[in-house]
Amino acid sequence: MSAIETWGEMVRVEHAQSDRMRGERPADHWSRDAPSFKANPHRQGDPVVENLRSRLVPGETLLDVGAGGGRLALPLALTCSSVTAVEPSPSMCAVLRETAREHDIQNVSIVEAGWPEAPVEPADVTLCSHVVYVVEDIEPFVRKLDSHARRLALAVVFQFPPQSQMYALWEQVHGEQRHALPSLPQFVPVLDELGIRPEITELDAQPVMGFGSYEDARDAIARRIYVHPDTDAMSRLDRALDQSLTDAMSRLDRALDQSLHEHDGVWRIDGAQPVRPCIVSWQPTSP
Repeated sequence: MSAIETWGEMVRVEHAQSDRMRGERPADHWSRDAPSFKANPHRQGDPVVENLRSRLVPGETLLDVGAGGGRLALPLALTCSSVTAVEPSPSMCAVLRETAREHDIQNVSIVEAGWPEAPVEPADVTLCSHVVYVVEDIEPFVRKLDSHARRLALAVVFQFPPQSQMYALWEQVHGEQRHALPSLPQFVPVLDELGIRPEITELDAQPVMGFGSYEDARDAIARRIYVHPDTDAMSRLDRALDQSLTDAMSRLDRALDQSLHEHDGVWRIDGAQPVRPCIVSWQPTSP
């Protein structure tokens, strides 16, 4: 298979496994977690923000694809003349609007749509941060990023899939290997097939995912591996499913007893590897 075909197959296989465990996909996947993506636009010491800002020319326009709650769009708006934030999640858009109001940032416009159908004009710089992992049809997605950049295209991608720190727990609870989403090692060959020769900048690895308490960790991990009562497949009033949930949570508790430990007030999964964000940049190929 080509790199593009391999990418699409990895996303399809992972999504099929997730759907089987989770049940029907929620209309807004981020409705519960969106508030956790709120961040101060004036924060200091964020290596991703600082690296991206160093690549911008003051007064340029920016197109942030999959902007989420504005963790990058809003601080970068302090450098740009205008930012267009494309984001399909209503709950994420609500967080972005709220944060922009709180900090009186008025040069960010929001397009509440997915990237393929988003009606947006080109910008000096296009940016896509931690979105490509779940994009099955990657070729048109990247080509639009490229064609809408006048000077520079940027993508922030982890070296490993974002949820890879939980793969071992998934296997202990569900009794099967977790299919991985594609990440940087698959993204670079995709770009190569599209005639894009990127520059890769590795940033410092981020700390292993941490939680404030055992209960917080158990709740968050249960949601992410789809054994929480709020997930569709586990919330139906069916005795078999109720028993399935009970059994799955028991397996999760046994796994957490062995692998989740506290140090300096933070609970982390033993053996989990830090993830390293990378900035992928390229000059647009479109005329």
